[in-house]
Amino acid sequence: MDITSVTSYRFASTRDDLALGPGEKILAGGTWLMSEPQPDVTGFVDITRMGWPEIEITDAGLRIAATCTIARFVAWSRGELDTPAPDGWHAAGAIPDAAHALLMSFKVWNTATVGGNVCQSFTAAAMVSLLAALDGEAVIWTPDGDERRQPVAEFITGQAKNTLQPGEVLRALDVPAAAMRARVSLHKMALAELGRSGIVVSGRRDEDGSTVIAVTASTLAPHVFRYSGVPEAEQLRTDVMSPTDFFTDALGEADWRRAVTAVLAERVLADLAEADGSEVTA
Repeated sequence: MDITSVTSYRFASTRDDLALGPGEKILAGGTWLMSEPQPDVTGFVDITRMGWPEIEITDAGLRIAATCTIARFVAWSRGELDTPAPDGWHAAGAIPDAAHALLMSFKVWNTATVGGNVCQSFTAAAMVSLLAALDGEAVIWTPDGDERRQPVAEFITGQAKNTLQPGEVLRALDVPAAAMRARVSLHKMALAELGRSGIVVSGRRDEDGSTVIAVTASTLAPHVFRYSGVPEAEQLRTDVMSPTDFFTDALGEADWRRAVTAVLAERVLADLAEADGSEVTA
């Protein structure tokens, strides 16, 4: 699409370049920005030349650059990049499933970024579904030269809403090593076979036996539920159906979303229990 309001386009290569002028907006992949008119935007500041490594492995865990494309993130999970996932990082196997939870053309797949998907903050954001379950943390550069950190599940506050303040830039997404070693399951549901997901439930089982279940897409903001072990099925159903922000749109009614969320959560729980031989109590 022609964005007729935009009269300037510049690349940022240093942190100082991220200071935005009136009407400027940060751009990475730009797949959503370029998809419809942006009447309030007069300039784009492209951050793809900041030189951030796409994937970094540290003692703390995994760092995903905000500018890493979804296609490259999936490629990394499949061992196709020079920085392989450490042995025992089972959660990497769930990355393709999460990426497929959002219907994308191959052009979007290769252009859209992990950071852009999180910052756009749509309810069905594929990377949010994964990162919420893995206790992913947003690393945010602030205009004063400092940074702040916030769990991705708390960063998203509603449909296309988040806590990013004017002048702030998402630098990276960090995932703890312990979460990467967890067993992960993700289930999704859409009204159409090739439609955007109306419900996504993702979960993980940590090495200490604790369980985390994340509900996204069916609610306006992510909801994360934590258990010291394998929760009873009835308790899980009660918890995942408790949020008050199940919503209705063209992709499904709120009541349908609530009911199917419970079904998918039970499937996730069964997957996680099966992975280590635990039993789910009805």
